[in-house]
Amino acid sequence: MESHPYLKAATAHYDALLQASPTTLTEARDFLAARSAEEKMIFGGRPLSPYLRPHFVTAERWRYLCAECARIWECVETVGRAALTDRRMYDDLGITDGEARLIEIEPGYTGISITSRLDSFLTEDTFSFVELNAENPAGISYCEVMARIFMELPVMQQFTATYPVTPLYARHLLLETLLTAYREWSNGSDKPRIAIVDWEGLPTQCEFEQFQAYFHDEGFECIIAPPEKLDYHNGKLRQGDFAIDLVYRRVLTNDILERPDECRALVNAYRDRAVCVVNGFRTKFVHKKMFFGILTDERYASLFTPEQHAAIRAHIPWTRRLADGPTTYAGEPIALLDFIRANQSRLVIKPNDEYGGKGVVVGWEATPAEWDAAIADGLAGDCLVQEKVPTAHEVFPHFTPEGDITFIEQLVDLDPLLFHGKVGGAFTRLSSTALCNVTSGGGMVPTFVLKA
Repeated sequence: MESHPYLKAATAHYDALLQASPTTLTEARDFLAARSAEEKMIFGGRPLSPYLRPHFVTAERWRYLCAECARIWECVETVGRAALTDRRMYDDLGITDGEARLIEIEPGYTGISITSRLDSFLTEDTFSFVELNAENPAGISYCEVMARIFMELPVMQQFTATYPVTPLYARHLLLETLLTAYREWSNGSDKPRIAIVDWEGLPTQCEFEQFQAYFHDEGFECIIAPPEKLDYHNGKLRQGDFAIDLVYRRVLTNDILERPDECRALVNAYRDRAVCVVNGFRTKFVHKKMFFGILTDERYASLFTPEQHAAIRAHIPWTRRLADGPTTYAGEPIALLDFIRANQSRLVIKPNDEYGGKGVVVGWEATPAEWDAAIADGLAGDCLVQEKVPTAHEVFPHFTPEGDITFIEQLVDLDPLLFHGKVGGAFTRLSSTALCNVTSGGGMVPTFVLKA
């Protein structure tokens, strides 16, 4: 499926170029650090990409990844359609009453989640998804800006003379996706005025600023607007004198429900079809981590075609709601709690609806006492248990805030970005721990496709 020798040779060649002279490494570090600061490649006050090499995948592997993502996306759409009329699925997914009220509002355009991210692990032999971020995925601008910076790096220019690459730029696809939804919502009316809506002071603020500048460069008026500063009257959503036609929603549904007074203007304008909001609230059906439980539960097998079942078996880990009762594993009946206790070393317990690794307990890293506590907490809350998937590790050149450069082994998490269900880009998160996400301390690099 993949030319592993070619990939390994390309990576070795890049690292050799980095170490060609005593100053090459430090010059690359200084260049990337300076350009990253200029382009606001910052997350929560720290550099988002403290690495000197992007992540490479072969063209053959990339084509395979795109095809399999498309197959899984067929399942996403199937579940999204079915959930609208199946109250059993509401319960199994863990949809709350407040979420249900938002879900029932017609968004005004088609598609369950028109911009999303599939978090995955790509090894030499397997490709496994661990969750779907269907609500409002971060990283689309970050990965493009970092890819452009890497393409300017002198070492990269030397490298591409021997190994041509395709960087994965996706900001234009995000803008096209927003505009496609807006045109459907508005029946093709004029150019929209855009608001990026989320709370002030978040670690992702720099990405909002990147998008605002990009939208302006593309000829669209755009503001960054916290929900509590929005006003809705006379059929128009505004911040101050700025009338909003299209909301690029980054504020989470959970936050909207927890802070209803501050989000009332946004929700009322959405309900009245006075503003187009992307993504809409129906993403909650498939954003829940228990979505993978629907895919892997035999009770819902009739929803999917044989080809879709093959993709689910190949790429989706067995997932169940953490509960005291019977279920199945590999087609055989099991008592779930007994199974969880007996298989700690290959299971993960995670909240059904959190982000940034919050509340995740990794069985193979936990003590027996910690595992028992995680089971007890999970039974008291809304949690799930998921089977471990094969993971990939790779050595990357890394620099510290003090400027020290080392080659360190990192867990590699490849995250395809989907627009209307089609892969349009990707980035790679790197971490020294099993929780491979930026919020919990990891970093990211752009993903480059080797052309040959």
